[in-house]
Amino acid sequence: MPWGESKVWQRGTLQSDFYRRLLVDAAERPARNSKRRRLVKPDEMPWEVSPHGLLKHMVNEQLNTRAETIDIYMQVILPGSKSGRHRHFAEEAFYVAEGAGYDLHWDCDVESDQSGWRWIVPDKPQRFEWKAGDVVYIPPATIHQHFNAGAEKPARIISATNRVYKWSGLNNLEQLENAPEYDAGISLQDLLRRLTFDVVR
Repeated sequence: MPWGESKVWQRGTLQSDFYRRLLVDAAERPARNSKRRRLVKPDEMPWEVSPHGLLKHMVNEQLNTRAETIDIYMQVILPGSKSGRHRHFAEEAFYVAEGAGYDLHWDCDVESDQSGWRWIVPDKPQRFEWKAGDVVYIPPATIHQHFNAGAEKPARIISATNRVYKWSGLNNLEQLENAPEYDAGISLQDLLRRLTFDVVR
């Protein structure tokens, strides 16, 4: 009988107020959300010279906006240059705001065992040509890299990634190759000066 197990399930004296905290959180969330921004101006969006390239963060957990489930950044790729190459479980999509180029995608199979995740990478990537106005979808578990095919003008993309994967314990972001500007140690100020020159010439 289930009650015969009472000596087991009655063990322990720890107490909690987890449910009460959920109720408090739900009651206080509207007031807390009212203080979170629904509008972010360009000068409030931080730049980052990252291993993946030059990014301007538009929506991010660290910006204290009302967005709960997505991160968005603008990426600028210098003429003839490329982004870093990375992989993650989260799906991603980007809009090409300016320029033309191409993506390389390695659609991986993923296996897991007690030692962790194992990525099975195809020998050859798929190539997707893009230009201003296009949207490119990157499926989950796909290694990818962006290339600016233009020799004179920067390419600019707006990328959105689903944050829910990370919250579900699947934050498997891994950088496989750095952007050339990051490896060269080029400063943000130098990159922005170069962008201004590339745009106006």
